[in-house]
Amino acid sequence: MEPLPPFFDSLAEYPRWFVAACLTVVASLVVWGLIKMLKWTLYLLLALVLVGGGALVVWLLLNPR
Repeated sequence: MEPLPPFFDSLAEYPRWFVAACLTVVASLVVWGLIKMLKWTLYLLLALVLVGGGALVVWLLLNPR
């Protein structure tokens, strides 16, 4: 097995199972944060579509051909 890069030297003192558990928790928090950001981005996109569609309907009602 290859040696770890130098910035991982401080982790060598901990048991591997503990490091793996910590990385799992951190990775799951990152994924959870990305899911929350995606959720709010979709809400914002939905709001923009509703406002834009409503504005288009009002404009079309006020400017008939």
